[in-house]
Formats: sequence, C-alpha cells, structure tokens
Amino acid sequence: MASPAPSRATVEQLVRQAVYSRLGRPLPRRSAAPNPLVVNVSARHCHITQEAADALFGKGYQLTVQKPLYQEGHFAAQETVTLIGPRSRMISNLRILGPYRKYTQVELAFSDGIALGFELPYRISSDIKGTIGGMLMGPAGFYEMPDGIIRAMRHVHMSPADAEYYGVKDKDRMRLTIGGPAGATFENLLVRMESTVKLEVHIDTDEANACNLMPDTPVTLEKM
Repeated sequence: MASPAPSRATVEQLVRQAVYSRLGRPLPRRSAAPNPLVVNVSARHCHITQEAADALFGKGYQLTVQKPLYQEGHFAAQETVTLIGPRSRMISNLRILGPYRKYTQVELAFSDGIALGFELPYRISSDIKGTIGGMLMGPAGFYEMPDGIIRAMRHVHMSPADAEYYGVKDKDRMRLTIGGPAGATFENLLVRMESTVKLEVHIDTDEANACNLMPDTPVTLEKM
C-alpha cells in the first residue's frame, strides 16, 4: 500500500529547509502559538430567544446553568426541549445553550437529519434564512420555528492574534488533521475571528465519531 502524500505544510517546511540549507543560513524559528489548539465536539443543541423561552417555560423564564462552556459567558443549560420535525418525527432531550440569542436555531448532525427524515441544510450558525422550520416543545407549551434547523458548518473560533499566527483572516478556510488509528482530515473549516474568543475548533458528533476523537488525540490546523 502506497504511503499517504505529505501535507502541504510538510512539503512547504521541507522546501524551506532545503532553501535555507543551500543559502547556508539557519532556518528561522517560527514564533510559538499564542494559544493552545482545542477541538471540541458540538453535540446536537439549540439556541433560543427570550420569546421562545417564555412560550416553552413560562413568562420571564431564565435559564439555569448546568456547566460553563469553553468560550467565556457561554453555558449548557439544565433545560432541554423536544424538537418536532416537519414530518412529526421527534428528537427529545435537546439541550439548550445559553445565553439567550436574537434568533432561535437548532444545530444537528447529519445522522439526526436522517432520523428526522430530511436533508439538513449545511450552514454556519446564524445563517438560517430559507432553512427548515419545526416545533419546539417544553414543559409550559410550544414554540413554532419558521426556520432555523441546520447542520452546523465545521468552523474555528480565533482571535486576531491566532489569525496572524496561522496566516488567515475572517471567513478564510482551514484544514484540520486529526491523528490516531482512525485519523482523518477535515477541510473547509470556516474561520470566525472575534477579538474576545479563545481558539477553538467545533466539529459535530458524526465527524468526531468517524475519527475516534479523544482528549489526547493529536491535532493540527493549517491554512488551505
């Protein structure tokens, strides 16, 4: 069996070494990454508005923090809802992530779409115009979603310092390589650059299961 072709980053590094060796100069050392690379699995969940919470849990309802998430100020709530899809198929115990947002959105994996009986549109979070709608059911009532059910596009959150280190800008695309015995390479990770975020890659459960991603699995990130 032929060995896999080296990545572009490896080829570039070898060429760089050869050029500097020919010139008789030491290879310049790249500065250390400003932040550790973290890859987190985004399980199915939903974001809701205060209006949706009022309908699902009661007027003026406030979410209860179950656990903080990696990004500051974000959390998994204790509250869950049931999603009723357009063909009356349901997904129960759908976790709500806080805080409240300006839109209601459900993020599922490809296999969840199969269970619901429709093909999920592949969108970045908040890009929900023209997507499929459904019904959320909570302990106090229902909330109808005219749209907002998506398969979330794989992406990476990064600060300007991280973007400078990786040589990318907002909305560029990157490549994530996951090592290990079931390793895989994911392309077209969308860069989402914000000044206040920590470096974090989000992939969904289907993608993580396909490569047996574990906390100690080696990962690399590079510009496409």
